[in-house]
Amino acid sequence: MFQNPEQFAAATKALFQFQLETFNTLTEKAVHGLEQVVELNMQTAKTGVEDSLATSKEISQSSDPKSAMAVMAARLQPGMAATNAYNRQLSEIITDIHNEFTKAAEAHVVEAKNNLSALIEDVTKNVKPGSENAVEVVKNAIQNAFQGYEQVTSATRQALAAFEQQIAKVSAQAEDLGKK
Repeated sequence: MFQNPEQFAAATKALFQFQLETFNTLTEKAVHGLEQVVELNMQTAKTGVEDSLATSKEISQSSDPKSAMAVMAARLQPGMAATNAYNRQLSEIITDIHNEFTKAAEAHVVEAKNNLSALIEDVTKNVKPGSENAVEVVKNAIQNAFQGYEQVTSATRQALAAFEQQIAKVSAQAEDLGKK
C-alpha cells in the first residue's frame, strides 16, 4: 500500500478533482448546446410570428375568398422551407454537441484511466505478501467499471445516431411535402 496516508489522500484528491473537472467540462458543453437550441427556437418563433402576422394582414386585405386562398397557398412553400431550415440547423447543433461531448468525454476517460492505472500500480508495488488476490479483485473491478462505461458510451452513440437519422428523415419528408 502507500507508504503513508498522505500519499493516498493526495492521489485520491487528485482523482476526485479530475472527476470534478470532467463533470464541469461536460456540463459547460451541454449548457452551450442548450443555449444554441434555445436561440434557434427563439429566432424560429419570432420569424414564425412575423410571417403569420404578414399573412394575416394580406388575407384580411384580400378582396375575395379566392385571393385569400392564393395568399395562403403562396405562403405554404416558404413555410415548408423554413421548417426544413430549422430541422437542418437543429440537426447541426445536435451533431456538434454530440461530437464535442464525445471528444471531451473520451479525452477525460483516457486520462482518468491512465491516472487510475498509475495509482493502482503504485498501490500494488507496496502490497504485503499474501494480498495479491485482493489487489487482483480491485484491478478487475476497475477494469469492469471502464468496460461498463465503454458500453454506455457505445449505447449513447447509437441512440444519438438514431436520433440524427430521425431528424434527417423528418427533414426529408418535410422537403418532399414542400415540393408538392
